Amino acid sequence: MKSSARAFWLASPGQGEIRQVDLPEPAEGDVVVRALYSGVSRGTETLVFRGQVPESQHTAMRAPFQEGDFPGPVKYGYLSVGVVEEGPGELAGQTVFCLHPHQSRYVVPASAVTRVPENVPAGRAVLAGTVETAVNALWDAAPLVGDRIAVVGGGMVGCSVAALLARFPGVRVQLVDADPARAEVADALGVGFALPADALGECDLVVHASATERGLARALELLTAEGTVLELSWYGDRRVALPLGEDFHSRRLVIRSSQVGTVSPARRAGRGYADRLALALDLLADPALDALITGESAFEELPEVMPKLASGEIPALCHRVRYAA
Repeated sequence: MKSSARAFWLASPGQGEIRQVDLPEPAEGDVVVRALYSGVSRGTETLVFRGQVPESQHTAMRAPFQEGDFPGPVKYGYLSVGVVEEGPGELAGQTVFCLHPHQSRYVVPASAVTRVPENVPAGRAVLAGTVETAVNALWDAAPLVGDRIAVVGGGMVGCSVAALLARFPGVRVQLVDADPARAEVADALGVGFALPADALGECDLVVHASATERGLARALELLTAEGTVLELSWYGDRRVALPLGEDFHSRRLVIRSSQVGTVSPARRAGRGYADRLALALDLLADPALDALITGESAFEELPEVMPKLASGEIPALCHRVRYAA
């Protein structure tokens, strides 16, 4: 008799449901994971929930262990932490992180899970995928000691970047967001905060993560001559207009994209995906990162919670999903 589990599916844009699913029989080298927590990445996952993944990106946007196709029905998600119930001896009983959709139990190859360090609580480890994005972004950006840096957009990714930049010696780091409530998060992370109109300029680097046209325009305004905007936002199927006239060329400004789907060329020769994720988990030993988890609900509530996250009724950074023991 097959084992079963419960999984969250996007039945159609804006409509989620929990389905009973059969688990495959574990093969040699597989692990069976019982989920403890998963996390909703509000930016990407709510775009998926609203059905806003462009057709041209349907293949590129597939998550590991995704089932179905965009715009739906589709089982999507990539921040899961659980306990290995069955598997190789060195993993049995261990708490692990996996890039897996929201599901109560699942069977994956042992190579797909990463052990959570003992000094990182399971509830905080759901941030690993987002901190991994921040690690890759900073490999791309290569900030220097003494740089003046702004992070425009105080969402989950922007706050993760700001948290890591707070560890760099001698840098001036300011989190910039239109929501004054983000000042409390910035304070917990040990960085400065400003509303867009009050942000400090002459920045050597601006990391943009607001996913708004206005935010990207402001990021360009904050640069010093020959400064760089590192663009982390993903706009789905929206078009973005930029002010590339005036002094964009005379100041020799740079806009550079960064995306977690590939390891940064700056580290690709010596680091792989597993190394990058392991580093992200090590960095999560810092309790200050708990500030990025701003809400929690039971797994059974996810069909009602996701529309509220997508609409902004629940203004979460990372919303944590809790599974029954």
